[in-house]
Amino acid sequence: QVQLVESGGGLVQAGGSLRLSCAASGSDYAFSIMRWYRQAPGKQRELVAFITLGGTTYYRDYVKGRFTISRDNAKNTVSLQMNSLQPEDTAVYYCNAEGTTGSHWGQGTQVFVSS
Repeated sequence: QVQLVESGGGLVQAGGSLRLSCAASGSDYAFSIMRWYRQAPGKQRELVAFITLGGTTYYRDYVKGRFTISRDNAKNTVSLQMNSLQPEDTAVYYCNAEGTTGSHWGQGTQVFVSS
């Protein structure tokens, strides 16, 4: 059974930083793509960033230059370094991993940015 567990969320003041991590277990193969989504109260879940097995990255415009996604294929982990956080970044952040077994989701980790 594939499991994804996010960690690193919490409360931070505007301008601060957090590093989110997602640890995957139960997969025999590396995931072709790993993504971070977020969902704010009353909003739809939206893609924040993704990284492919080969290291290609994508960022939504509103996080470009502030967030950095990375992965360790050997450890099956993906991280999201979030700098210059703003109240608008407040959301539950979800890790998603897609591979031969399908698409898998973590339970989410709460990020709250105070003004």
